[in-house]
Amino acid sequence: MRRRFAASRFGWYPVRRSFAFKLTLLTLAWLVLAIGCMQVPTRLLWPAAFGALTLPVALAVNGGWLTYWVLRRWPVALLPLAALLLCWPHLQRGLALHLPAATPAADSVSVRMVSANVRIFNVYPQLRDPDLASTKTMIRYLADSPADVLCLQEFYTEPRPTQDGTVFNTERQLGRLSGRRAFVSTTLTNRLGAKFGLAIFSRFPIVRRGVIQFGRLTQNHAMWADLRLPQGDTVRVFNAHLQSMSMAEQDIVDSYSSKAGFKAKSIGLLRRFKRGMVQRSVQVDTLVGRIERSPYPVLLCADLNDLPYSYSYDQLADHLQNAWATVGLGVGATYNGKLPLLRIDQQFAGPPFRVLGCRVRRDMPYSDHFPVEAEYRLR
Repeated sequence: MRRRFAASRFGWYPVRRSFAFKLTLLTLAWLVLAIGCMQVPTRLLWPAAFGALTLPVALAVNGGWLTYWVLRRWPVALLPLAALLLCWPHLQRGLALHLPAATPAADSVSVRMVSANVRIFNVYPQLRDPDLASTKTMIRYLADSPADVLCLQEFYTEPRPTQDGTVFNTERQLGRLSGRRAFVSTTLTNRLGAKFGLAIFSRFPIVRRGVIQFGRLTQNHAMWADLRLPQGDTVRVFNAHLQSMSMAEQDIVDSYSSKAGFKAKSIGLLRRFKRGMVQRSVQVDTLVGRIERSPYPVLLCADLNDLPYSYSYDQLADHLQNAWATVGLGVGATYNGKLPLLRIDQQFAGPPFRVLGCRVRRDMPYSDHFPVEAEYRLR
């Protein structure tokens, strides 16, 4: 009787039988399961990806239980509090909570990078706006950017002016005319000589370069360039574009807007979602293998086409630090469309680097991706 009274004073004996306590334990198990799902290669067990995507909800529910038990029986709150502390790095993936980074010393040598999916600079007829205003603005912004390195996905360049005199030689405009060396990985050249692919532009000398194919060379591939910094160090910059879902945004909106839309769109969307997840898991394993073999410190820019709670992101986060999760504040959404809070464009850095700052350039809304700008310094 005395032991039961002592236990009740600290809130454990009557609580452990309660429904709320059992739900709290189920939430802790949910957290463990969701984190485990992120470790499972999607190509081996694709439904695990859905379990991983529930992690933000599990973290939110755990936060609710923490508040509940603090108000009701504070000793029990130690359980969800311990879970929150253990899962803190995972929380930071989706909701970074950092104060503004300190300004680097004036004499320090840093690397400022801008990565962007430029959507072929909106030059196709279905993307063009009057007088090609967004195209010209994007090119001018990147040309005038103080960034030392530009990593661009869905890159497009034309060697000659078009019939109406418009110049889309972005390789020249962002390269030599802007004081940068150019490396373009071309996946397609059309009959007019225009090139599509990925690109790295660097104010530092490019001493070596290469392309990483994920099977047949397509827009979804990776490239790398070894850059010689002013102090003599060499770093390897990767630029990657992983498999997209190939899902129309309006189809996704229709699928959850009405019962009829769900019936009409859900099966097709699920097939595409599965195909994209499986292909990205293979692609990211190839990319990680190349990162592990790099002889130099690594910086990575990527349009992952995946969320921070995914196998793709998790594999990269096991080897590199994510710039936004390290110094950002907030969600850091990079997708510019009707679907909110999606951060699918990332920058990562190897352990030798210190992340000085990272921000999403929402003042450049002319593509369906916002550019990401970050600054790094070798420790």
